[in-house]
Amino acid sequence: MVSAHLEQWLNLVLRWAHVITGIAWIGTSFYFNWLNSRLVPLPPERREPGVAGELWSVHGGGFYRVVKYTVAPAELPRTLHWFKWEAYATWLTGFALLVLVYYIGAASFLVDPQRARVSAVAGVAVAVATLIVSWLGYDALCRSALGARPLALAATLFVLATALAWGLTELLSPRAAYLHVGAAIGTIMAANVLMVIIPAQRDMVAALTAGRTPDAGRGKQAALRSLHNNYLTLPVLFIMVSSHYPATYGHRLNWAILAGLAVIGVATRHWFNLRNEGRKNAWILPAVAVALVALALVTAPRSGPALPSVSGQVSFADVRPIVARRCAGCHSSAPTTPGIPAAPLGVRLDTPDEIRANAPRILAVAVDAQTMPLGNVTGMTAEERDVVGRWIRAGAPLR
Repeated sequence: MVSAHLEQWLNLVLRWAHVITGIAWIGTSFYFNWLNSRLVPLPPERREPGVAGELWSVHGGGFYRVVKYTVAPAELPRTLHWFKWEAYATWLTGFALLVLVYYIGAASFLVDPQRARVSAVAGVAVAVATLIVSWLGYDALCRSALGARPLALAATLFVLATALAWGLTELLSPRAAYLHVGAAIGTIMAANVLMVIIPAQRDMVAALTAGRTPDAGRGKQAALRSLHNNYLTLPVLFIMVSSHYPATYGHRLNWAILAGLAVIGVATRHWFNLRNEGRKNAWILPAVAVALVALALVTAPRSGPALPSVSGQVSFADVRPIVARRCAGCHSSAPTTPGIPAAPLGVRLDTPDEIRANAPRILAVAVDAQTMPLGNVTGMTAEERDVVGRWIRAGAPLR
């Protein structure tokens, strides 16, 4: 119990740190992309050699003037601020969370024996390989001839990412598959900073220090990778919270739903980027809204029993033993499942009133999405899911 308690607190600390550093990273990414789109040329009377544009802003009671150089200034200042640790810390805390939750607890969280016969060790190998191969493939495509054709590159990456999502949902548990698509994208974003953006900046600084002209081509490549990161942020943010929405990852077309939500996220980011450039794009947000409604309709539970039906009326007396056997090991005031020190999300199913109060949640995750129990470790059968579902749809009567 002590180790489970410590694991819970380690999870909290890592998750909190991941969110904090992620906010810092995304904030700087959004700000600098906004800044680039708002720069204006200096007026003739104030023109400076090598300056591409400037921006005046007011914030917190003060005025700010930001200047961007076409390549670099003639002389470096004493203090030069870098933006890299936000990216590194976000990736490191995210990977630590994967290890703590999904790799150490692979048998419960990473693999799903009902979907594919993949061992816990094989599941971890697939998960880690996904992160490595995703970066290598993305980087190779960016350095190929496709790198100079943004639309073709974007289409190719989308097809490959969708294929990855489909493959992972066939091998891993649905929640783990979603999280590892997000982890693959996050790895690409962090590696862009580590392997492309920061080296280009170091090269520019070294060139100026040595009195050489910096390579403008490397700076443009770094700016392009930064723009890629900007577009990938909203899909990653959805995946970070996706475990709260079993209607997405629990659907039989979960990989296609993830692809659709990724497109919606990229389109929303594109709306902001176009707006920052002062370009009209009134159609994008309505299209996003229509797409969200369409996805909601696709994921809506179908009427009628989807599982083998048990004849006769279902009473609470039929349901309570099922909940006790299949759910209460975790969702109880005193969980008996190893590694679960407290009821997840505070959902307790000890009393009739607690079971009835949580009936909509049970219907969503245990009957419709069938993502609970995790990995179906308690062996909940199709017939049991049907019994519980028919009782809830009948109003969840306690008599």
